[in-house]
Amino acid sequence: MVASTPSTRRSSRSRSARTLLTGTATLALVVSDALLGSTPSATAAPAAPSAPAAARTAAAPSYTVGTVVSGLRLPWDLTWAGSMMMYDLRGGGLYGKRGSAKPKRITLAKGPRLFVGSEAGMLGLVADPKFSSTRWFYSCQAVADSRGRPLDVRVLRWKLDSDTHATLSKTMIKGLPISSGRHSGCRLRFSKYDMLYVGTGDAAEGRNPQNLQSLGGKILRIRRDGSIPPSNPFYSRGGNARYVWNYGHRNVQGLALRPGTNDLWSVEQGTYRDDEVNRVVQGGNYGYNPLPGTYNESVPMTDTRKYPKAIRAAWRSGDPTIATCGATFLSGSRWKSWNGALVVGVLKDEQIRIMKINSSGSASTVKIITALKGRHRIRTVQLGPDGALYFTTSDGSNDVIGKITPR
Repeated sequence: MVASTPSTRRSSRSRSARTLLTGTATLALVVSDALLGSTPSATAAPAAPSAPAAARTAAAPSYTVGTVVSGLRLPWDLTWAGSMMMYDLRGGGLYGKRGSAKPKRITLAKGPRLFVGSEAGMLGLVADPKFSSTRWFYSCQAVADSRGRPLDVRVLRWKLDSDTHATLSKTMIKGLPISSGRHSGCRLRFSKYDMLYVGTGDAAEGRNPQNLQSLGGKILRIRRDGSIPPSNPFYSRGGNARYVWNYGHRNVQGLALRPGTNDLWSVEQGTYRDDEVNRVVQGGNYGYNPLPGTYNESVPMTDTRKYPKAIRAAWRSGDPTIATCGATFLSGSRWKSWNGALVVGVLKDEQIRIMKINSSGSASTVKIITALKGRHRIRTVQLGPDGALYFTTSDGSNDVIGKITPR
């Protein structure tokens, strides 16, 4: 059952003027030495492992762009449960697709009532690292009370009983704050060591980002069974602080694990300025504190005057924002110089950005995929098991799941 309120999504132009990706186009691209649209941070983020030598010397790839599923409304996330691609719709509905077969709806049994409103609904989705034996997958969703009002956001674990049916297995985390549904970001990603990280929004409530007893404006860490690791940095403080891996965020929209490492990166939406890409640091304060007032968005995204030890962004958009969203890393020799690059989906500026992580810990844009720029708001990007880059659009109607395949 779904409780809904009108969406507050805004688009920069009429959707009737857009060109939907309905076919497959082949494009050859060359990476420019110039950096497109990047703004260096005031100081570097913690040093990150440098890109592979092959990624620094190879040519840029050519690729094809195609459509996997069309005719959707606001697909939010996607994951792979074995050989089946799973995706959810923000307004409700989980689907599975195998190969060229048509998608099938997956019935969710024993779950809580879904709340849909503003930016809330069905959100993050990820399969268990040991899915072949557990049949588990995890979702984030906003929950409504018995009267249809927003209650909280929860991380849920499900067991896939068949291609068309799943049953709630465990409520992993509940009590993520929600108000109208604004800033309900909830992205899920497993680490190399099978820890589940959860990026959350601050629910547009000023006290949440810096309050360790609030689960909003944080990156959280739990085990696959829902238990909390005692090694979490604020575990000794008890309560909700036990879940917190780091804090001081506005609205985490993307989490991405660098291939072959345990190096996790996050993507966050700014106010009127400074969308951010950040390296995920244990115990770090990322410096957002929208006070005084109920919710003061004139403050810096990373307030280093108030918090001198705040973690500086690896990349920031400057003014204005572009509405960065989902993230993933490319992996595989077919991606040539993009092998190991961070990929970021962009909503407002309607593009996919290919970003280089520098040895200093900063990040810079090396390419904007021009086949998509100005056509679609990009919500999610995910590297598929076939090595291709998948993405979801967030235009509000006639949305697609697309696929970019290196040649």
